[in-house]
Amino acid sequence: MRSALIVYGGWEGHEPAECAAIYRRWLHEDGFSVRMETETKVFADPSIHELSLIVPIFTMSTIEKDEVTNLVKAVEGGVGIAGHHGGMGDAFRQAVEYQFMVGGQWVAHPGNIIDYTVDVVKPDDPIMQGIRSFPYHSEQYYMHVDPSNEVLATTTFSGEYGPASIRGTVMPVVWKRQFGQGRVFYSSLGHQAKEFDVPEMATILRRGINWAARA
Repeated sequence: MRSALIVYGGWEGHEPAECAAIYRRWLHEDGFSVRMETETKVFADPSIHELSLIVPIFTMSTIEKDEVTNLVKAVEGGVGIAGHHGGMGDAFRQAVEYQFMVGGQWVAHPGNIIDYTVDVVKPDDPIMQGIRSFPYHSEQYYMHVDPSNEVLATTTFSGEYGPASIRGTVMPVVWKRQFGQGRVFYSSLGHQAKEFDVPEMATILRRGINWAARA
């Protein structure tokens, strides 16, 4: 049986407990044993190297050096890591080792909650199969991203919000990547738990966490 660890906490605005419950239900349904933790100290535990998957939901906050070092080594060794929005893409802002592993870091969401379009750019990828570009209502994440990411979906900034210079900027929304022997999956969608009710968002995320998990 595949094993997963969900670690949730941090900024409450992203509803970490509610999102963790959804992940737990999905993973149980998909045949995982699931462990839930609310403190980052679990990342320093040597036993995480035996996991199939880690799901961080920990917007902002801090992480100790031994915690991030062990987490990164676990992923390099083959443990998958996957998550969404600020819970993974805006966690531990001072930990550049963590950002290097994830492949990106949030820096802005001009206009806050707005309408925008998510464009599927790799429709033949198994994670995106059957999903077409779709409208979305949430924070449109502007991120610093690693050019080695395999981008599956993007969004284009209209320039209506924020500096006019970002007009036309095409920004990755969903990506996957290899980090050592581990697989990394990320989606910037999902500001609050209610967004898991959007079929496209939920399908992409659920497929992505399963893709990332070590067999």
